[in-house]
Amino acid sequence: MTAEAKGGRAAEGLVVEGLRKHYGDHTAVDGVSFRLAPGASLAIVGESGSGKTTTVRMLVGLERPDGGTVRLDGRDRSAPPRRRARRLARAREIQMVFQDPYLSLDPRVTVTGCLDEVLRLHTDLDRAARGTRVTRLLDQVGLGTREAAALPRDLSGGQRQRVAIARALAVEPRVLVLDEAVAALDVSIQAQILELLARIRTASGIGYLFVTHDLAVVRHIADEVLVLKSGRIVESGPVPQVLETPEHPYTRTLLASVPRRRHFPTDR
Repeated sequence: MTAEAKGGRAAEGLVVEGLRKHYGDHTAVDGVSFRLAPGASLAIVGESGSGKTTTVRMLVGLERPDGGTVRLDGRDRSAPPRRRARRLARAREIQMVFQDPYLSLDPRVTVTGCLDEVLRLHTDLDRAARGTRVTRLLDQVGLGTREAAALPRDLSGGQRQRVAIARALAVEPRVLVLDEAVAALDVSIQAQILELLARIRTASGIGYLFVTHDLAVVRHIADEVLVLKSGRIVESGPVPQVLETPEHPYTRTLLASVPRRRHFPTDR
């Protein structure tokens, strides 16, 4: 996918302005604004309760904002669509990969069945074409025929996360939201998944929103970083600038909590 929208116009990417969400008297997200250009990678960081997960849940439609706007390539996503076809089309545009793959994988369905189900729902491909597409998706995330026939419980944590990524990629999204997608994995498997995600972004031009509390991971997945505290942005900018010369005390606190800098194969 390129940075050009259909019809030759430059794609705007994801534009979020003044996003707000309240739960009773509690303000979970307060005036959050940012832009994710096509093919770019933005990390949203903060401690538990900072509002980062609520923010991305509003982007994918799992929560409805109380204020603000969300636009993708100029199309407003703030109000829920009424027609099924439009709901499916909107779902294809922004896909989400969770920390726990079991949130998106049916434990009773094989990997092949899981991916085929997505393709039957969202495409007009016939059975043979779906089979070819499933094989390509598995190859894209580094899985083979053995994993294709397996149930989720028979896979390792890293393999299940690869399946979840393949499932999200099946509908060719414009934006991939990764909510603590490597947090439950050990460091060596984290490195493999981060390297996989870097290759996919380079090849496809998908934009990434990477939600995490781990600043050591941010260095290896994102171009820019946005720091949330109590639902508000306290600092944002290019990753090297924010992580090497943080201006806000909260950002410095987050950095101080990282025990040591981890080195991944994706170090640049």
